[in-house]
Amino acid sequence: MEAVLLDKLPTPESFSGLKFVGVSLRDRANFIWKIAGPRRSILPMFKLLFVMLAVVATAYSADLPSKKYINLAAIKTMVAAAEAEAKKRNVEVTICIVDESGNLLFLQKADAASVNTIVWAQKKARHAALYRSPSKDAADNVKKGNVEALAFPDYFPNQGGLPIQVDGQTIGAIAASGAKSEIDEAVAQAAIDALFKK
Repeated sequence: MEAVLLDKLPTPESFSGLKFVGVSLRDRANFIWKIAGPRRSILPMFKLLFVMLAVVATAYSADLPSKKYINLAAIKTMVAAAEAEAKKRNVEVTICIVDESGNLLFLQKADAASVNTIVWAQKKARHAALYRSPSKDAADNVKKGNVEALAFPDYFPNQGGLPIQVDGQTIGAIAASGAKSEIDEAVAQAAIDALFKK
């Protein structure tokens, strides 16, 4: 039997020297189709490869970490609790909520709260978010004589700001200003407790 080199699609004439002993014409046509088939199957192979790569990419994207954040429902829950605590203690305060970067999400001044509490509440909340600790820690630090800490950006040594933490991650902060510092912190704590239903 002679070997035939194929550098183009086979034709019936290219098999003229081959002997198909006991092979019908139909089987000969199938043989020619099977030789030409791999050239026609490249496109389906690329489609299959694309689908497989898409599945792998989807699997890897599913492993991306998810990030918790303070949404509007959480803000409303905290504000309602903070307002209730302030009313219970008979104080008028400004309430401020920021995200983990200290960006303002919510700010509300009570009617009788002084205007300067708007700035103070924001500073307390920013400190708690950026330093991931209560603003009281800053006040205690300065009382110990560490006044150089006052040069730190957004460092504010006044009690009343608390970080909002979920699974060890700070997702924001809340602060109150307008009453005694310990009452400001109690108002902020009531808001956080309501959020986590303590």
